[in-house]
Amino acid sequence: QVQLVESGGGLVQPGGSLRLSCTASGSIFSVNVMGWYRQAPGKQRESVATITSGGRINYAESVKGRFTISRDNAKNTVYLQMNSLKPEDTAIYYCNLLNRVTPYWGQGTQVTVSS
Repeated sequence: QVQLVESGGGLVQPGGSLRLSCTASGSIFSVNVMGWYRQAPGKQRESVATITSGGRINYAESVKGRFTISRDNAKNTVYLQMNSLKPEDTAIYYCNLLNRVTPYWGQGTQVTVSS
């Protein structure tokens, strides 16, 4: 079984920064994709950023230039550095691991951007 544990959410003012972390444990294949998704109230869950075990990265257009995803393969950990946060970034952020073809999700961490 695979478990994902997230940390780093919170309340921040517009223009501020937060860093999310997610560590995966269990039976994890060396070739995988880790990423961050978010879901705002009344909206569908959307992809924010993904990174493969080989380092290929994709970002949502809405976060390009502001968010940076990275990972430490030795620790099975993925990070999301979020800068220049906007109120529209407010959502529950979920960590995702695509382990071969099986997706796993973290429990979610709340990010609130408000003055």
